Amino acid sequence: MQDETRRAARLYDATAVRASGVVLRAYSTSFGLGTRLLGGPARHDIESVYALVRLADEVVDTYRGPDAGEQLDELEAQVARALVTGYSTNVVVHAFARAARRTGIGPAEIDPFFASMRADLTVQEHDRASYERYVYGSAEVVGVMCLRVFLNADRRPGDPVVEPPASTVTGARALGAAFQKINFLRDLGADGGELGRSYFPGVEAGTLDDADVRTVLAEVEQDLALARAALPDLPPRARCAVEATLALYARLLADLARTPADRLATQRVRVPGPVKAVVVGGVVVRTLGRQAVAAARPVVGRVTSRRRQA
Repeated sequence: MQDETRRAARLYDATAVRASGVVLRAYSTSFGLGTRLLGGPARHDIESVYALVRLADEVVDTYRGPDAGEQLDELEAQVARALVTGYSTNVVVHAFARAARRTGIGPAEIDPFFASMRADLTVQEHDRASYERYVYGSAEVVGVMCLRVFLNADRRPGDPVVEPPASTVTGARALGAAFQKINFLRDLGADGGELGRSYFPGVEAGTLDDADVRTVLAEVEQDLALARAALPDLPPRARCAVEATLALYARLLADLARTPADRLATQRVRVPGPVKAVVVGGVVVRTLGRQAVAAARPVVGRVTSRRRQA
């Protein structure tokens, strides 16, 4: 009977993970391409993180019903309970809680995230302080969640959770911020027209001009520089996946930079699927090349040493 119960529990766990993967593939091709470069445990945990974030985002961006605040509160309560018990009847929450318990994701990341999601229900324009709080909660802590997944991908039951060094946290937060600001520019029309929101401080919905865009682009470049500086500290497969996702967003950023502000307000800039495949393929080839060179160096060194001895 115990064996049967364990099999049933494993089936539920696996089903929850698969459901999170379905959410990711349905909503994000760019993020999905990057996750394919990860090993199984890390890929599944990243899918679980993404699915929960998407679930909350759907409440505030798509549903927006009169009880949206209550729905968001209930989702947050489900997450809190599942972090304690390791179980939820909501399969997305269940998968996220399993990933969080395994990788050390906790209130330090989850609470600011839900605070930012809640702000979307009430705040339509931001000043600098509220903008920075929003970006931190909606994106930077998600970057830290992903970092925790990468560092604990090979953790076994009973092993201590690997805590991320400060330098990698800085990079993860910067990468999350960069991606969010790029998304703000890409979704300018929907945010300003359909949702009546303006995320950029001091800018009313629908009034972003070319000078404002240049300011945002400069912020993003600074964020990306911090993120790239932390890449060498990531595990190899995680570094490859992050580099691929970063390359996709860098391509999107270049396209956004070439698009006038008035067109950004009416047209969602996209990177075509075939171009995404080429960009990711280039990153993989470069990564394999680096690994081959690194593997060859000790061999070359030994051969050179033997020749000198001879």
